[in-house]
Amino acid sequence: MTGTIQHIPVAIQLHDVSFRYAESNQGVFHVNLAVERGSCVALIGKSGCGKSTITCLINGLAPGFYKGELAGAIEVDGTPLTNLPSFEIARRVGSVFQDPRSQFFSSELAGEVAFACENLGFSQAEIRQSTNAAIQAFGVERLRHQSLDVLSSGEAQRVAIASTAAPAPSIIVLDEPTANLDEMGIAQLSEILKQLKAEGYTLVVAEHRLSWLHGLADRYLLFEEGELVQELTDRDLCAMSDTQRISCGLRSATPVRLSDFHNTPAEEQSEHPALAGESVGLTKHRHTLLQGVNIEIYPGHIHALTGCNGAGKTTLAKILSGLIRQTSGSVVLNGAPVRAHTRRQNVWFCSNNTATQFFTPSVEDELLLGCVPDDGMLERTRALLERLGIYEYRATHPAALSGGQRQRLALALAILSQRPVLIFDEPTSGLDAANMHVVAQELKSAAQEGRAILVITHDAEFVRACCTDVQELSKEESSVCCE
Repeated sequence: MTGTIQHIPVAIQLHDVSFRYAESNQGVFHVNLAVERGSCVALIGKSGCGKSTITCLINGLAPGFYKGELAGAIEVDGTPLTNLPSFEIARRVGSVFQDPRSQFFSSELAGEVAFACENLGFSQAEIRQSTNAAIQAFGVERLRHQSLDVLSSGEAQRVAIASTAAPAPSIIVLDEPTANLDEMGIAQLSEILKQLKAEGYTLVVAEHRLSWLHGLADRYLLFEEGELVQELTDRDLCAMSDTQRISCGLRSATPVRLSDFHNTPAEEQSEHPALAGESVGLTKHRHTLLQGVNIEIYPGHIHALTGCNGAGKTTLAKILSGLIRQTSGSVVLNGAPVRAHTRRQNVWFCSNNTATQFFTPSVEDELLLGCVPDDGMLERTRALLERLGIYEYRATHPAALSGGQRQRLALALAILSQRPVLIFDEPTSGLDAANMHVVAQELKSAAQEGRAILVITHDAEFVRACCTDVQELSKEESSVCCE
């Protein structure tokens, strides 16, 4: 007796799909892909390999929003995407973008989470039920009365995921969803996506961090220069050597945790830290954001500052940089208390929102802004850009760079500033393994030159690659409960 073969319906089908962005040679080429309903596939590979483009093809943003030339056919639930109006695509496919703030339409939580449901014509009762369920499921209830403008990057990412899941699309595509999440947030996201998958959702995740996908992703699709070159399993990833993995731009397939990091025993340090915060506190609108924070940043060291999303790490960094004035305590530079103005002259702060840091029409102009270039400076700049892999983009507008390329440009600006203290806020979000190690090496070189470096990060692989010690912003110092 012949057994019956059970055919699982296909949720997403790409038939020989190519897409080339307008006025560019970048895109994806001859991609054939079938994603079964209720499965999870991970799109992996180096920055710029085509992962995000695939997500934009599935949700209709390419070529609907991102203009370019499309060839081949894309089907969602058996229907050609070209036959579906945009609202019907949105009903079937939910999207979480790499920059969560770019998809916000409201200034407050409930309105943002409800937005998609309202646009899709849900009843008032359905909107209320879906909104409240998503807010609770993604652990953002405490943000109900905060403006979205003041959320940390990790909090913003959670809100974006909640707003995408609220109308319950059958397919959810996520582009670097863990880029700014702390370890607890990543674990929560993993459990939520596992539950969504068990309920029959189809998940497509473009991601550099891989270990959290173990037990969630059914397949890993490796892209290189716009082409789908290999299909891998969990076992395949774990069997890769570090050299093989990094050459493909892949992060560790096994968990690396900040709790496993041990501070390097300090050698004889200078008499004074380059920069220190002593009992730093900040109260705003009668709300205590930070209290009694002590931190020391020494020349030649790369200090990692960790803590849960929203704990106040970025706020502390802005105080140390002179961008915000503390309301209690003091900031000390080379052993002497200094005002915010002096801190701004000596400390370079690199924000996690790179879109706010650039002011000129090209990479080259940005690097030369405010400088009197000489041959030595130009040669140092060229060499740095080549090491960071962005020299070929020197005539490109910074806004046209990818997220990872903007991160590396921001790093270059910090290093070329020659300021003795450098502070970076999540400098590796969205970076593949190879570029993460490039950034780590540049920071180690800067530390060897005697500069004092503070890095705000949740990236345990990055901490292991270059940091000398780790300090966690504790619950006692922060207004946020991290449990």
